[in-house]
Amino acid sequence: MTQGFDAVPFLLSFRLAAVTTVVLFIVSLPLAWFLSQTRSGLKPFVEALVSMPIVLPPTVLGFYLLVFLSGRSPLGMFFQEHLHVDLVFTFEGILIASCVYSFPFMLQPLQSGMEQVPVKLLEASYTLGKSKFQTLFRVVVPSIKPSMLTGLIITFAHTVGEFGVVLMVGGSIQGETRVASIAIYELVELMDYRTAHVYSFILIAFSFIVLMSVYILNHRKRASG
Repeated sequence: MTQGFDAVPFLLSFRLAAVTTVVLFIVSLPLAWFLSQTRSGLKPFVEALVSMPIVLPPTVLGFYLLVFLSGRSPLGMFFQEHLHVDLVFTFEGILIASCVYSFPFMLQPLQSGMEQVPVKLLEASYTLGKSKFQTLFRVVVPSIKPSMLTGLIITFAHTVGEFGVVLMVGGSIQGETRVASIAIYELVELMDYRTAHVYSFILIAFSFIVLMSVYILNHRKRASG
């Protein structure tokens, strides 16, 4: 039986991706700056910890996030008792899960771009009396625009395509946690291949456009460099 096209899962996916991207950019910018400048022995540990979502199976990450965000955990109880917010099977829950899962896709391009900023630019900024905070926003950020765009685009696209982590933490609640990838899975279970093809084609086209944009940006960066 054909279900018919429903735009809600896509709107929810894009909303989740947009909020996740904004949150991760705010969090990743200072952390990437720290990691690009520090010589601490803890740097490899932090980099490995943040990068774990790249290699961990989404179900493993989703399982532990489900445990960590549940009402039986200290964090889950705090949100329930003081903020009256449930972190499981809610948009807030899948937002936290998405931020954890997509973290390295934002952090790594920013850190890589910052590490390529000429040391002379930083030294000149410090010589002029600029603080590290001022140097970050007045010197570094304008110098890594291609890396920033890459991080923003890839993080947004990666979040749109999330499945395992979102399903584990959020389930499939219409208008709340049923994003496009979950909708496709359910359509296949219902053997509604026609609608599943439509949903899948939209995500394929979106992914291709996103990747092409990133490659164009990178080619222009190399050409101008």
